[in-house]
Amino acid sequence: MKDIRRIAVALIPIIVLVGMLAMDISVFGSDAILGASQVSLLVSSGVCVALAMWLYKTPWKDFEEAIRTNVGNVTSAILILLLIGALSGAWTVSGIVPTFIYYGLKIISPKVFLVSACVICALVSLMVGSSWTTIATIGVALMGIGRAEGFSDGLIAGAIISGAYFGDKISPLSDTTVMASSVNRVPLFSHIRYMVITTVPSITIALVIFTILGLSHDAAPADQIARYSQALSGTFRLTPWLLVVPVVTTVLIAKKQPALMVLALSTLLAIVFALVFQPDLVAGIGEKVTQGSRARIFFAGSVESIYNSVSLSTGNPEVDKLVATRGMLGMLNTIFLIICGMCFGGCMRASGMLGQISRIILPLARRRFGLVSATVLTGTAFNGLVSDQYLSIILTSDIFGESYDRQGYERRLLSRSVEDSATVTSPLFPWSSCGMTQSTILHVPTLTYLPFCFFNWISPLMSMLIAALGYRIIHKSDRAEG
Repeated sequence: MKDIRRIAVALIPIIVLVGMLAMDISVFGSDAILGASQVSLLVSSGVCVALAMWLYKTPWKDFEEAIRTNVGNVTSAILILLLIGALSGAWTVSGIVPTFIYYGLKIISPKVFLVSACVICALVSLMVGSSWTTIATIGVALMGIGRAEGFSDGLIAGAIISGAYFGDKISPLSDTTVMASSVNRVPLFSHIRYMVITTVPSITIALVIFTILGLSHDAAPADQIARYSQALSGTFRLTPWLLVVPVVTTVLIAKKQPALMVLALSTLLAIVFALVFQPDLVAGIGEKVTQGSRARIFFAGSVESIYNSVSLSTGNPEVDKLVATRGMLGMLNTIFLIICGMCFGGCMRASGMLGQISRIILPLARRRFGLVSATVLTGTAFNGLVSDQYLSIILTSDIFGESYDRQGYERRLLSRSVEDSATVTSPLFPWSSCGMTQSTILHVPTLTYLPFCFFNWISPLMSMLIAALGYRIIHKSDRAEG
């Protein structure tokens, strides 16, 4: 009876959080992440602290230490997120991202529209590290093309979302990827390489399905692709030489260089290429900030591209959205959310409430398959409960971290399982921030596109299948014996 009472008390902060987040989504919609969600996290943290100090006499210093430890664990993630914002801005202004988009659009064929849409969204999302940006720009264009060619709304949206979330999941520029790796103390590129084991088979199966569905459909050429291409080529100087930067970045990643160093060097190299290939764009950005010598204007434009939001006029409103950048400042809301999430997780851990909640789930996770399956199901369930993929990543990692350590499994198995569930299933819930956003952007109800988001469905199942097979899952005792 005492255990039941403790579990009931432990669920109170979660219930408060879920209730407040539901109100946040209802009132603020997708803008809840701009501050309302953070307030809910802090209020729920306060409820947790009050209950623990009142009922269990937990001293305040325990909470303070837990919060300090949690926030300290994500310090590198915060720096990486800032550099991701810098890199995104530099790569766009230099013409690297527009070049990828331009050549990506060229590969669309009416006979293979669905698979092409998925691949294009995957490439764009991989480069910009954001499913939301990809869907809100290229995704909107592809919806129009697909509708003109007679495809159903659900099928088009499913292909777009599948590709966008593939890139969001595996891109080193993605905040969810950085969060999942940092919260679980796994090096970023080690986390990404380990995700390839489940992610590549999942997207391959999805592409095969989209290919089969698309080949039976006759489609007409789309003029919208030409307009996009013209807007990009008319604004940027597009040349294969710009691909030198992503090639160098790929080489550095392959050589397993530290993420901070790779991102910083890639940003600086992109700015150099921006000055060489897009001098008028850089000057235009700089002239909005200062006047004077050419060197002064170029300096202002370069720095502005790295840290601030930049809007460029291409003559096409949708392309304008695609090449708009957020810079380092654009990452502050995500950093705000991470810090508040770490506070909530720290309070739940210090109070012992996280351990009580774990007791409900962990009896199912005593073996490898059960452990991974419980992680995947929990990450998915949290998307439905707390309506936010960031919180799902944080809470699932907090609940299962000690279990993976205790059972002798590497933390990268946990970080991968969390991403295989919490990241990719987020747009499948109509009331979640992702579900509401994608549905609104594409003008397709969540339940309409849900059956066709093949990648988002296959990923968590693939994670459990790989766990059942035991492929590349190393137990520390096995390694010691070897």
